[in-house]
Amino acid sequence: MGDVLKKVPVREQAPLVRAANFDEVCLGYNKEEAVEEAERCLNCKNAKCVQGCPVNINIPAFIHEVKEGEFEKAYQVISESSSLPAVCGRVCPQESQCEGKCIRGIKGESISIGKLERFVADWARENNIKPAGAKEKNGKKVAVIGSGPSGLTCAGDLAKLGYDVTIFEALHEAGGVLVYGIPEFRLPKLDVVAKEVENVKSLGVKIETNVIIGKSVTIDELLDEEGFEAVFIGSGAGLPMFMGIPGETAKGVFSANEYLTRNNLMKAFRDDYDTPIVRGKKVAVVGGGNVAMDAARTALRLGAEVHVVYRRSEAELPARAEEVHHAKEEGIIFDLLTNPTEILVDENDAVRGIRCVRMELGEPDASGRRRPVVIEGSEFDIDVDTVIMSLGTSPNPLISSTTIGLDVNRKKCIIADEANGQTSKEAVFAGGDAVTGAATVILAMGAGKAAAKGIHEFLSNK
Repeated sequence: MGDVLKKVPVREQAPLVRAANFDEVCLGYNKEEAVEEAERCLNCKNAKCVQGCPVNINIPAFIHEVKEGEFEKAYQVISESSSLPAVCGRVCPQESQCEGKCIRGIKGESISIGKLERFVADWARENNIKPAGAKEKNGKKVAVIGSGPSGLTCAGDLAKLGYDVTIFEALHEAGGVLVYGIPEFRLPKLDVVAKEVENVKSLGVKIETNVIIGKSVTIDELLDEEGFEAVFIGSGAGLPMFMGIPGETAKGVFSANEYLTRNNLMKAFRDDYDTPIVRGKKVAVVGGGNVAMDAARTALRLGAEVHVVYRRSEAELPARAEEVHHAKEEGIIFDLLTNPTEILVDENDAVRGIRCVRMELGEPDASGRRRPVVIEGSEFDIDVDTVIMSLGTSPNPLISSTTIGLDVNRKKCIIADEANGQTSKEAVFAGGDAVTGAATVILAMGAGKAAAKGIHEFLSNK
């Protein structure tokens, strides 16, 4: 056995190799590596890692089963709490959640909880192990809007409790942000996302695609005419934000949402698909979150020189450290403490560059991060032909504007109780990005889980 204070290293594609393909970057643990890493776990009685998990997986219990080589038992432990373990093992910010609270991490490196979860989920998929479903149905119908992480989690938990659940998805494929937002090299669609969706369906959940709630059918109609006794809104936040600077309507300016949807959901990166996508020679991605890293690393793989333009320093980058590290390894250029003021266009209204100013950090703002301040006279231009805006997203107002009695805040986010997802409208619950604005997959799952509990209590007392 190796050094118990250090994580068992995880294999990855070499940077220059992966920068030219869309195959998964991280290759994960094999059986021997997983068992060796699990043996580092102290199996704490008062496990702080569980407190750090938004869906409360019994982490010591599943790691104990891995240690014993009982991978199927480990999977069933995880499945009691999570409907999407193969997804979470790949895209969760474990370093600030479960692993960030790991006791082993005080005097060494924390346990690779995420990589172990991924190993268990992948092993279960390869061995055709399914999550345990409900013993019997209770005959009550619940509608779930959106098949992203929040909707899938809520639907899975309700199905395990015996409810007859139907998910309504606006797009032609289920998975929400997991299929349209996160690139193939971080989250494979067929091997991982589609199989996780199948596992939720194996619990008895029905999924209807191409149904736009607010147009195809309203929430009031689902409750009053379609026989649903409760509705969960997990429709995400798909409306992109822009800066409002000159030149933003030029040819060659995209939201990260559109750019990633074309590439991920519509497979523009593959030669056997005819989805159009601009393959810029020099691309600027404005923003510093995980979505910005995804857009930048996608543009790089499509053949571009890529600049990430972010107005704060590296210490304030909101993206996961692992994503920033991978982006740098792959050759992406980081223009930090830099803020765009104008997109420069040519006589054909096409992008020819981006004008920026240098920034310095002042006093902390409301977010606790130091506020960026313009350095006077520091203007300069970056020569690019494509600009991708990755400044966050807000919920589409279609659902709230077509539902009687559903309260929203000034950002058009649905107002819902954090503990149980209850909205201002009876029998209607909500969670995930539709409530919080753009956040992480695991926080959306936590909200879906809380709402499933809230719906169960509501219908049990009805």
